[in-house]
Amino acid sequence: MINESINLIMVGRKKRRRRFIFMTSLLAIIAVALCCAMLMLGNTIYPVRDVIRVLVGEDVQGASFAIGTIRLPRMIAGVFAGFAFGVGGYIFQTMLRNPLANPNVIGITAGSSAAAVFCIIVLHASNMVVSIASVVGGLATAIIIFLLSKGRSFSIGRLILVGIGIQAMLNAVISYLLLIGRQQDLPTAMRWLSGSLNGVKMETLSPLVLTVLIFTPIIIALGKRLDLLELGEEAATSLGIHTDKTRLVLVISSVLIIALATATTGPIAFVAFLAGPIAKRLVGVGFSNMIPAGLVGIILVLASDLIGQFAFATRYPVGVITGILGAPYLLYLLIRINRKGDL
Repeated sequence: MINESINLIMVGRKKRRRRFIFMTSLLAIIAVALCCAMLMLGNTIYPVRDVIRVLVGEDVQGASFAIGTIRLPRMIAGVFAGFAFGVGGYIFQTMLRNPLANPNVIGITAGSSAAAVFCIIVLHASNMVVSIASVVGGLATAIIIFLLSKGRSFSIGRLILVGIGIQAMLNAVISYLLLIGRQQDLPTAMRWLSGSLNGVKMETLSPLVLTVLIFTPIIIALGKRLDLLELGEEAATSLGIHTDKTRLVLVISSVLIIALATATTGPIAFVAFLAGPIAKRLVGVGFSNMIPAGLVGIILVLASDLIGQFAFATRYPVGVITGILGAPYLLYLLIRINRKGDL
């Protein structure tokens, strides 16, 4: 009987592993295909051979500027920002054991946005200053939310409610700044707030790329501890996890990559909110869905950007398309949580 139970467990684990490998590989293939589409498609459609020639450094008339100067930075920004939003959202949702606990809903992204709009409207600052202020604003907001929600003991529900309140306050600040802003500053602020890959330049991508490359290995190394945190504070502690230290490192790492992504592309709506649940539904349970969530984030950003560029008569920023995709799911989730009485 014991051997049969062990065999059943092993068979189930092998099935879950095969599913994990297959779906992760499929998501990676779709992401690569969308990267290729980003480089090939535009006002002029270039064949694969021209794209490859440009990428290896050849000078191809017309294609070198379109691909190397416009499409390649746009694609890289979409890949790294999508991955950052996907992984960051998954960390918050898993660590806090609530699908609403993501940077868009609990106010961290709003902190970055408020700081950036203040610099644009009030200080008339350069893009570099706006990016730095966005990162600082996101980090400061995260610290304030965690301090206000700490109380005598850590509470997930309290953190979410405090975060929603902070987000509402910051959105009010953003609305006020837009009302008092000069007419010539408003288009820049609104374009930044909508979340867009338009106008991204290669020289502005280094902070985002380096931050994602540095902190992703740290996050992956803590993947098993993150899964144990999902079991609850007492269960994780009993298994030898230093919950406070693990949570602190994960929060700092995820907030940094999200803040840099927001500073580069603006707050692309709902990617952090959708990536984790989609990855979990596709890949299943039993293994960390961190990398699949990052791949889903990439797919959402790149696919939404292509839809925004080519599916309509008017071109829309990527954040508009992701907002259309994410808003119905948010309403559904709020209704479901309200029926369960989880908040």
